[in-house]
Amino acid sequence: MDVDLRNVRPYGDTMGDGAVQMSFTLPIPQGSVAREAARQLVLSMGFTDAQVVHDEDIGEGFTFFVVYGKTAASVDSTKIIPTEPEFEVWEREECNRRIQEYFGRPLVVVGACIGEDAHTVGIDAIMNMKGYHGHYGLERYSMIEAHNLGAQIPPEELLERARELGADAILVSQVVTQRDSHVLNLTRMIELVEAAGIRDRVVMVAGGPRIDNALAQELGYDVGFGKESYAEHVASFIIQELHRRMDDGRWTP
Repeated sequence: MDVDLRNVRPYGDTMGDGAVQMSFTLPIPQGSVAREAARQLVLSMGFTDAQVVHDEDIGEGFTFFVVYGKTAASVDSTKIIPTEPEFEVWEREECNRRIQEYFGRPLVVVGACIGEDAHTVGIDAIMNMKGYHGHYGLERYSMIEAHNLGAQIPPEELLERARELGADAILVSQVVTQRDSHVLNLTRMIELVEAAGIRDRVVMVAGGPRIDNALAQELGYDVGFGKESYAEHVASFIIQELHRRMDDGRWTP
C-alpha cells in the first residue's frame, strides 16, 4: 500500500479517514449532560463526527470518557528529525568487557528518584540486580558499582552522595509529572551539578515514562530514556559517552 509520507493522517477504518480515539475526565456527574459536554468539547477542539463511545462514573462527580472524532489535519513525516539518542546497544557481558578495556576499573553509577516522587519502579528496573522484564539491572554488571538511593531523595542529597562515591554517572528518575514537577526537579538537579563544578566529570541521565531524549537534552542532561528502556541501554550510553570524553581529553578514568 502506497502512503504519502508528506501528508499523513490518522487511520481508523480506512486509510486517511482521520479517525482519532481520545480519553479524558470531566468534573461532571455521569449522565446525558456529561456526555453532551464531552461531545461538544471534542467538537470545540476542531474534530468532526464526535461520538461518545464510553462513559464511566469514577466518583465524586467525575466522569471518564472515551470519544471518537475525525480530523482533517495531517503531518509531513519527511520533515521530522529523529530525537532518539544515537549509540550502539551492547549486552551486559559486552558492557563489562568494554569498561575493562576502556577504563581499567569499574564505573560508579548513582541513581535516585528525586523530589517528592515516591515511585521506585523506574530506578529499580534499571539499577536493581533482578532488573525488569528479563533484563538484569546494573547491580548485576561486574564492572559497574551501582548505588540505588531509592525514592523521595532531595537533589542535594543525591549530589552529595555522588560526590562522596566519585560517581561517573548520575541517574535521575521521575515518574510523577503533575504541574511539571519532573521539569522542576530535573532542572534543580542540573543546576546543583553545574554549581558544584562536576558537570564534565559525570554523565547525567534522566529517565521516566514521560521523559524523552529531547526534553532531557533541553534541560541539560546528556540523554533521556523513556518506556522500553533497560539497563543495557543506560550502561551502553554511559560507556560510550565517557569514552568519547576521554578521547576529547575532557575526562580521565
